Amino acid sequence: DDHFDIHACVKSELRKNLNIRCVLIDEAQFLKKAHVEQLCRITDDLDIPVLAYGIRSDYMAEPFEGSMYLLAWADSIIELKTICHCGKKATMNLRIDEEGRPVCSGEQVHIGGNDQYVATCRKHFKLGEIAHLPRVEV
Repeated sequence: DDHFDIHACVKSELRKNLNIRCVLIDEAQFLKKAHVEQLCRITDDLDIPVLAYGIRSDYMAEPFEGSMYLLAWADSIIELKTICHCGKKATMNLRIDEEGRPVCSGEQVHIGGNDQYVATCRKHFKLGEIAHLPRVEV
């Protein structure tokens, strides 16, 4: 929710005498600038650490709003590395359709459907190439 106030929510929980030791955010790329500002206030004003996890950019190599501000304002950043099928560091997210073809246009966020995301290095992102691994039936 674009209008959800994370800082106000945490303050409300603190007024209930809850002992909040940390705020964890998953899929942080979907945050808005205002949310990231609120997270900074939680850290700076309430002395509560915030840990946020997410990806930097979308399938068109465009930064997500939340990621952009988190990267700019974070006190520290720990990168969790992913490996491309070629063995190089994967820094891009390639969207592929149900037939394994790269998707190069559309909405930044796609919910539902049969599209998948594959982490690739920049070279294979530009080429639109993914490894075709054999399927294993279990």
